[in-house]
Amino acid sequence: MRSFERRDLFVSGLGVVSAIGQGREDFLQGLMEGRQRFAAMQRPGRQRPEADPTLSPFIGAEIGELSLPDRVSPSLQRAASWSGKAALAALGEAWLDARLDEVPPHRIGLVVGGSNLQQRELMLSREAYRGRESFLRPTYALSFMDSDICGLCTEAFGIRGMAYTAGGASASGQLAVLQACEAVESGRADVCIALGALMDLSYWECQSFRSLGAMGSDRYADAPQLACRPFDEGRDGFIYGEVCGAVVVERAGRNNVNPYARLSGWGITMDGNRNPNPSLEGEVEAIRQALETAGLRARDIDYINPHGTGSGLGDATELQALRASGLDHVRLNATKALIGHGLSAAGAVELIAVLLQMREGRLHPTRNLDSPMAPDLGWTGAEVERHEMQHALNLSMGFGGINTAVCLSRV
Repeated sequence: MRSFERRDLFVSGLGVVSAIGQGREDFLQGLMEGRQRFAAMQRPGRQRPEADPTLSPFIGAEIGELSLPDRVSPSLQRAASWSGKAALAALGEAWLDARLDEVPPHRIGLVVGGSNLQQRELMLSREAYRGRESFLRPTYALSFMDSDICGLCTEAFGIRGMAYTAGGASASGQLAVLQACEAVESGRADVCIALGALMDLSYWECQSFRSLGAMGSDRYADAPQLACRPFDEGRDGFIYGEVCGAVVVERAGRNNVNPYARLSGWGITMDGNRNPNPSLEGEVEAIRQALETAGLRARDIDYINPHGTGSGLGDATELQALRASGLDHVRLNATKALIGHGLSAAGAVELIAVLLQMREGRLHPTRNLDSPMAPDLGWTGAEVERHEMQHALNLSMGFGGINTAVCLSRV
């Protein structure tokens, strides 16, 4: 597809919840302050039920109390899972930001990024009703389906256009943004919301990630604030973080809408590989597609928000991909160092971090980057730095061999 066909797609609204801040302003302040909320996780169902002093607890960054929009009825709030409540909070903020009450409901679309989102609450239900399964709450039949979050959001906000989920593992949030772009571009919707949904892990998922060697951190069990360290030589795996983000995509033209940036190009590639190991070739191709469709060259990019999970092979491969793509001149920082890895929501929330930094003209610090793997690159270290970006690149990859990249250009 030629680049000029995508030039009039913009981000018109944002909503975000995270452990370091709820709402755009608080989230931005948390980024710039370099906040962190990493600790042994306390939410019910997150730690192994049998205490074993030889096993380190699962570390993560958990959200505090959520403030839900007034338009969400009390009955809907009571029925919503933790993932659902995070979705309603993020979507509510983005809805107001983009003034979506002015848009006909049948012309608003929704793409929810993520699958198997409510694992912890499903596990707690099974445990609570074990031995008396006949009394299992009927809504379990809804909540184990990925369509549940779609249904919840469309009911709460009266969305009547197209709506579906898009699963791409840890690339789901960014994949949802790109699917929203294509929905607007094709005319299926005038406005489309991409929601990077909160993936609510139970100890089963945490244990499987730990067994796989993907999740840290045994090394920093006694100092959880040091555990999340993307692109640092001392990394030992990703650290989970509860996040949820909503991004509103539309064409230019509506009055009283101040767009954050233009979505100038993107790329999606598959590695043809079920396993979690990354592919240098796949990442380079996604970057190439994003630059080509944006009509940009590598030298035009002046900021990158990388995937950067803190995994041994993943971070090393991503740095190789940046060098192979001619992007070793670019300023970059690692948002996951502050908020943790949001899995299905990561790509959407990190795109929000890019847009807020672009509007602010400042780059947030990168925590725990004590021994950078590539010290010659343009890292933002422990302090905020001024930087006026014109063209940014946001990268997101997921298990199963999916690679996504999106270019954002200043309006």
